[in-house]
Amino acid sequence: MLAGMTPAPTMAASVSETALRAHVQALAGDIGERNVWRPHALRAAADYLRRQWEAQGYRVTAHEVTFEGSRWANLEVSRPGRQAPNEIVVIGAHYDSVFGSPGANDNGSGVAALLELARRFAARDTRRTLRFIAFVNEEPPFFQTGDMGSRHYARAARAKGEDIRAMLSLETIGYYDDAPGSQHYPPFFSLFFPDRGNFIGLVSNFRSRALLKRAVAAFRAASDFPLEYVATFGWVPGVDWSDHASFWSEGYPALMITDTALYRYPYYHSARDTPDKLDYARLTRVTEALAAVVEALAKSD
Repeated sequence: MLAGMTPAPTMAASVSETALRAHVQALAGDIGERNVWRPHALRAAADYLRRQWEAQGYRVTAHEVTFEGSRWANLEVSRPGRQAPNEIVVIGAHYDSVFGSPGANDNGSGVAALLELARRFAARDTRRTLRFIAFVNEEPPFFQTGDMGSRHYARAARAKGEDIRAMLSLETIGYYDDAPGSQHYPPFFSLFFPDRGNFIGLVSNFRSRALLKRAVAAFRAASDFPLEYVATFGWVPGVDWSDHASFWSEGYPALMITDTALYRYPYYHSARDTPDKLDYARLTRVTEALAAVVEALAKSD
């Protein structure tokens, strides 16, 4: 290196299994069920996210939404792009849990990965802007309504004319099972996909096929972790069951990254969705590969 030159910023150290485990424990173990029926817990979860991101060096922006007179917030941190700051890649996960469940996998696993991905890119220069967003109020009674936190966010982005080139929704990504017959599907999908729940899935609608192709290529270039993917109709049960659908509704390309939730996870939306059910070693491998996907999407189309 020539005198006077400084090294280019690099990504932080590898994804930490210890950190992923600690985040899930904090959200689903220490805080537990977190939703509008347990407002103190939902706000405690938001405070936890804020503290983690501030410790990573980010400034946290709260996008408030109102429901029945109470205020809640989507929380956002960003890493501005160097060459194309107006081109945006969104990585998001919802931090609320369904009524009656502590939500370790749904969606403590997604939020834990979101926090680790944000840490990986906290000091990383990228061509495009990266936004890491924790969405509020994804679960019922908000699910698939205009009151979802991500619906508010996506509508506002479209109204401002924001150029979101990709959105990745991290949705229930921490449970894996090698047993034959452990994986289930909507009708007919079992004809084309494996019966063992040991893979991570990437799901898109047809309009997001180009994004899906880039994400799959980046994932496979970085990792040999089992990966299955599909571009299909939004009406297939489960395909639009998370925050990516909010971005589809505004015409943005978006993917869901998932372990397939109820099609695999026996504790889905139950009181038994606790931190001990997750496979943290495999969650770590998946998050590592997703870092490579984010890196690729932050460079170009």
